[in-house]
Amino acid sequence: MKVSAKVLDSLLTEAARAHPRECCGILLGEGAAITAIVPAANVHAAPLTHFEINPQALVDAHREARSGGPQVLGYYHSHPNGLARPSATDEAMATGQGLIWAIIAAGRVTFWREGDARFAALPYEACPR
Repeated sequence: MKVSAKVLDSLLTEAARAHPRECCGILLGEGAAITAIVPAANVHAAPLTHFEINPQALVDAHREARSGGPQVLGYYHSHPNGLARPSATDEAMATGQGLIWAIIAAGRVTFWREGDARFAALPYEACPR
């Protein structure tokens, strides 16, 4: 998988800006390349420990994808607790559709593919902006 350096920088910035709350948003791109993010409001009632992407942001991103825009490849959120891996809550929220999840924690970004039962770590290559 490829991720632009600009996306990686943006993910780290979003997590720092939201801290101590969890940030969240949508990963956009084509095929195996993440080229952009759409930051979204975390509308969960407990944003210090959970996230819920604003439903309107999801509707808008999918609508734009159907109109020829970049595809929705997955989602991102931060773990202010510093654990850069999916939590039990993340596993319970996974759809099993093979989406990519980015988790930002402790100044780094990890990527995961959701499966039927668990998440699998995704190696990635940072590409020029």
